[in-house]
Amino acid sequence: MKLKSLGAWLAASVAVPATMASATDLEVTHWWTSGGEAAAVAEFASAFDATGNKWVDGAIAGGGSTARPIMISRITGGDPMGATQFNHGRQAEELVEAGLMRDLTDLAESEGWADAVAAPSLLESCTLDGKIYCVPVNIHSWQWLWLSNKAFEDAGLDVPTTWDEFVAAAPALRDAGKIPLAMGGQAWQRGGAFNVLMTAIGGKELVMKVYDEKDAEVAAGPEIAKVFQAAADAREMSQGSNVQDWNQATNMVIQDEAGGQIMGDWAQGEFQVAGEVAGEDYTCLPGLGVNEIISTDGDAFYFPVMDDEEQSAAQEELASVMFNAGTQVAFNLKKGSLPIRKDVDLNAANDCMKKGLAILDQGNTVTSVNQLVSPDTNTQIEGLMTEFFSDMNMTAEDAQARFADIIANAD
Repeated sequence: MKLKSLGAWLAASVAVPATMASATDLEVTHWWTSGGEAAAVAEFASAFDATGNKWVDGAIAGGGSTARPIMISRITGGDPMGATQFNHGRQAEELVEAGLMRDLTDLAESEGWADAVAAPSLLESCTLDGKIYCVPVNIHSWQWLWLSNKAFEDAGLDVPTTWDEFVAAAPALRDAGKIPLAMGGQAWQRGGAFNVLMTAIGGKELVMKVYDEKDAEVAAGPEIAKVFQAAADAREMSQGSNVQDWNQATNMVIQDEAGGQIMGDWAQGEFQVAGEVAGEDYTCLPGLGVNEIISTDGDAFYFPVMDDEEQSAAQEELASVMFNAGTQVAFNLKKGSLPIRKDVDLNAANDCMKKGLAILDQGNTVTSVNQLVSPDTNTQIEGLMTEFFSDMNMTAEDAQARFADIIANAD
């Protein structure tokens, strides 16, 4: 998808900065508005303010699907912010190609980013034609099942250890007045849940054949049929969830109204704000307890090209602050994500974060879907999953046929 199609897509601890400059206000746009997210972003703001500059918060409610078109419209319309969030992957590719994003290569090389990052794919996602255009700030993995221990106790059940055990527990949860699977109504949540099921049930090789190699024959085959059957189970289990935002679904688990939720590790921030203790109040199953693989999803910040020299200097200071080891620890402990650096001390990590760190240390990772397909393709998949989860009359076979067609034409 080239820049000419952008309009169509829009419709559908404190760091010591590398250089000191005059203090200035810098607007930072992002979509972190839940309780846990707000606590995490405050760590970035505090660290940046300590440089003498001022973080001007530009939070946009509604998640990335709402925020990204607004951010892109401002940048292409000549009203850029100082810094803006995107996910790891290709979401800002056209803006970089159009020369609208600042080149951070000199800063990255002077601070040794390539030697410090925990996964090379993090910087690869920021790189185009050998130049680095963003600073990755976390590793968020989608592949988690969050379970309310009390919900299962109320239903007279042991807490499941695998996806199949969770599915088998659904009738007893219903009988106990619980929604088995909490799921919000936003398209990205449903598309994300489907990809989690694919990773857990099919494994890394299947994910790469479908999304990296764009193998439509595999997408139409028996292994993906198993994934769609699991998605049909998830659809049945989520009936009655009746919430829109992801953190509302997480809160159903926190309040013991739902048995569980498929959601990325950012859900940990909500459990933390609520005073929940991992291993006591809730249980986390990486890879749904089936296949302990995590993806290298997450967030990065890009810095639009600005004419103002003071704001440009502040941009560089903010990028340095975000990559700093101390700031990385403070931010990610609140966010529930893993730091992008491999040289940080995370003794304060909770049980679930330690599970994620162990999986990362073992190298059991898969490239995120956002890094493998274009925003257009991802939007089509999310649209299909929204239809599938909303329409109980759509069969798994029909949905798979449409999915295979999307993959056949994916870019």
